[in-house]
Amino acid sequence: MDHFADERDFRLLEADRYTFAVLSRVLHEPCSCLLTDHERFILCHTVMPYPVWLWTPDDLTPAEKERVWQLASGTLSPAEGFRYNLKYDLAEYFIGRTRETGGDLRIATNMFAYDCPAAIAPEAPADGHLHICVPEDTDEAAQMIHEFHNAVAADQQGLESCRLKAAQHISRNAFFFWKDASGAVTACCSFNANGDLGCVGSVYTRPAFRRRHYAQHLVYQVTQLIAGQGLTPMLYTDADYAASNACYEKIGYVLRGKLCTIAAR
Repeated sequence: MDHFADERDFRLLEADRYTFAVLSRVLHEPCSCLLTDHERFILCHTVMPYPVWLWTPDDLTPAEKERVWQLASGTLSPAEGFRYNLKYDLAEYFIGRTRETGGDLRIATNMFAYDCPAAIAPEAPADGHLHICVPEDTDEAAQMIHEFHNAVAADQQGLESCRLKAAQHISRNAFFFWKDASGAVTACCSFNANGDLGCVGSVYTRPAFRRRHYAQHLVYQVTQLIAGQGLTPMLYTDADYAASNACYEKIGYVLRGKLCTIAAR
């Protein structure tokens, strides 16, 4: 088992290029834990509060599932607060195997991975315009990121961490607001480039401005910007949030993959 990733790992992830796009990206970043055999198993964790990414192929044998469970639970135990992003079949094995040891895991989030072969302009109108954030927007962007994480109750972090994240996105011209006709910041999103993919993230509309189609127009225009850079736009959604999934599908996003997050109850 190695503690470094190389071209073998990235070739494996090509088979799940949408579902594990984030893992492919974070393997290029400093990780607090990385385990891989370069063939059947990749485990990667950056830092808390982010989840552990665990890639395996679709045809794991029972013996391999047991080995993966032993490695993962023995390294980054859910009992210590670690969450896992992984495929459903392996999630079911982890849940059942953990129950045998007296633990209790649950599926915390069901996720869909979408890409957008061709953007479709929203049918419903929305007032306002896209705003590409500049350094002067950093504090507001940090607040939006903070509100987003609190709203989804995942990866929650302090305002200063959100400010650093906002500054990084803004330095790459990759954080966006939707401002309404009065100039108020109503919604936000960001994107990360990863190979030939442009992953849209942190899509959030402030509660007072919902049901006005701001996020739909925001994501549509950012999708066009991403495609204009020669990248394939993609995003992850909460599979149980039907309204947002319908919103993305209306502007051309197509479901490509599924995975889930498991955590201790």
